[in-house]
Amino acid sequence: MIDFERWDVVTALFPFTDSGNRKPRPVLVISHAAFNRMHDHVVGCMITTGARSHWPSDHRIADLEMTGLGHASVVRWKVFTLPSAVLGRRIGTLADGDRSAVAAIMDDVLGPR
Repeated sequence: MIDFERWDVVTALFPFTDSGNRKPRPVLVISHAAFNRMHDHVVGCMITTGARSHWPSDHRIADLEMTGLGHASVVRWKVFTLPSAVLGRRIGTLADGDRSAVAAIMDDVLGPR
């Protein structure tokens, strides 16, 4: 059973394209808990250090402590749906200020709610 909420930061196993290895990576959950339970999937955004590239829609996370992340990171608008089988644990959540900023970017990316 998936009990993740929107704005949770969770780990997920992602495969590397050049090998069969998988490594846990942070993901920002952007779907609501009811969707997650009903579909046994979450809709998420990539969280990355952004060290090698920058997207205009990146949001640099201001409050890292609440996220459980150990390095400066950005929410990047690479959006995907992940099955619960590849999800790990909740490591944190976005702070209110980061939530507001990401929601505003979401409106820019997807159009107003």
